[in-house]
Amino acid sequence: MNGPVIGLGAMGMSGMYGPADRAESIATIHAAIDAGVTLIDTGDFYGMGHNELLIRDALRPGDRDKVRLSVKFGALRGPDNAWGGMDTRPAAVRNFLAYTLVRLGVDHIDVYRPARLDPAVPIEETIGAIADLVKEGYVREIGLSEVGADVIRRAHAVHPIADLQIEYSLLSRGVEDEVLPVLRELGIGMTAYGVLSRGLLSGHWRADRPLAAGDFRAHGPRFAPENVGHNLALVEALRSVAAAKGVTVAQLAIGWVAAQGADIVPLVGARTRERLAEALVPVPLTAADLAAIEAAVPADSAHGSRYPAPMMAHLGTDR
Repeated sequence: MNGPVIGLGAMGMSGMYGPADRAESIATIHAAIDAGVTLIDTGDFYGMGHNELLIRDALRPGDRDKVRLSVKFGALRGPDNAWGGMDTRPAAVRNFLAYTLVRLGVDHIDVYRPARLDPAVPIEETIGAIADLVKEGYVREIGLSEVGADVIRRAHAVHPIADLQIEYSLLSRGVEDEVLPVLRELGIGMTAYGVLSRGLLSGHWRADRPLAAGDFRAHGPRFAPENVGHNLALVEALRSVAAAKGVTVAQLAIGWVAAQGADIVPLVGARTRERLAEALVPVPLTAADLAAIEAAVPADSAHGSRYPAPMMAHLGTDR
């Protein structure tokens, strides 16, 4: 395979995990593009447009033609950063895209996708609206994010779906039951986010690590005091496997996701060039390696759900 197998997730560069350094964020985007990373993922609600503006400023002359820009839309936010649900009505789709094109400074989006399922709008209507934008040249491909098998089938019947973005890691394997088989049946790829479980699988997390104001992980069940110790014990078991192979915990965790199929692209939320460089190291895994990883971190061994309970009802898998 030519080039890195990872994509760059830019969300963390806009405050979701606490303060980020603007200059380092831009340098990290440059380093990713220079290393051959061809996918940059964002959402129009990351930092209320901050993330798209950051990417616009980071793209140098000639960079636009080297990358696929994946954008999630539809999430409603308040000035206090509160979640306001989803709006994926056809008129809203066109409105969100118009703002995104200006913020990113581009004339089209490569993969456009609703961030979550809108319970008030049939998925067929939303996909139909994006399909119109494909015909008009403003969007190249249609993606989905965090939806289940039935919604994938319904969406794909309206217009071919390029890929599904959904959480997939050693600690989050719910996609394996129904979602991944349907994707492969229909020939749809997967962009796997959360491959390091928001830092738990980075190999650098500590149970007593203070969280900055605004850090999303402060509300994450897997980081809660009653769960984090157990989850970090799994990381230590994984560290032993990684050490035997001469790689870091993060490299092993990313390599495991990549090893699940050529149709899966791990999305790495690196915020610094150092973390990006670590993620770019390819880690080929043998059958024995995979068995050792499975023994260290069996499926469903994590304690705590991947999101707080109220948010789990809006996700594509229940674990």
